[in-house]
Amino acid sequence: MDASTKIVRPKALGFEFEVLADDAIIGPAIERGSWADHETYLFRAHVRPGMKVVDLGANIGWFAVQGVLAGAEVHAFEPVPAIADVCERNLRRAEAHGGGRGILHRVAASDHAGRATILLAAKNHGDNRVVEGGEKPRDLAGAEEISIELARVDERVQGPVGFLKIGTQGSEFLALQGARELLAASPRLAMLMEFWPPYALRGAKPEQLLEFLFQQGFTIGKATEAPYPMSAARILKQTLARDPVRGGIDLYLTRGVPFHVESPKNRLRAFVRSLKEP
Repeated sequence: MDASTKIVRPKALGFEFEVLADDAIIGPAIERGSWADHETYLFRAHVRPGMKVVDLGANIGWFAVQGVLAGAEVHAFEPVPAIADVCERNLRRAEAHGGGRGILHRVAASDHAGRATILLAAKNHGDNRVVEGGEKPRDLAGAEEISIELARVDERVQGPVGFLKIGTQGSEFLALQGARELLAASPRLAMLMEFWPPYALRGAKPEQLLEFLFQQGFTIGKATEAPYPMSAARILKQTLARDPVRGGIDLYLTRGVPFHVESPKNRLRAFVRSLKEP
């Protein structure tokens, strides 16, 4: 991959932030002002000073930086060396402007320790996917491959944590299996998680992943400006109706803390959507 970078000053941060120069998605959005606005809002609504936060699939560090600015101790996991370097520098910038601390783990979260191959998307540098045997995803045919380290979250971070973000491009179930001790130690927990079945999800059927999360006691909805609690069947129906190659949906989960909605207006919107959506 092209590891060249550039410095931007996104309005949402108010200080310099480093992005990959040829990225087609995340970098340009941050340069325009911000990234993943709804998810960022939900993240910041829960994170408090002194809280421990874990960011799996941190990429260049947008969410990890938000946690540091909020005063949290953030454990960011990013296995691609060139991207991890950028994340490290962005964490140090955030520490100069916020009261928290960023700790970078240069590994991919999985259910076991070891090594694996990751495919590097040519332009969307947020869409790098771990493969361990089996066929490569057809939309990444010919992608650059590098070897990376895998680790269980439980080997790197001990709970309790207050927020867990998982953006691992299909490895979410495996990451959760390697974080069972952390989950058990974190009764008050909010999460953001990518859910991309059946195309990219590894290690489980989509029903198994959702069943695991509901058994853990989470309330689950979509990470939108107006989230509402959803059943597993409803999540699956809406997700599987999407183009499988372009991606699934981002989920918002809470356990032991309020299922947060931004405003009275959005609470009304959430109620209306809960009635109208399939």
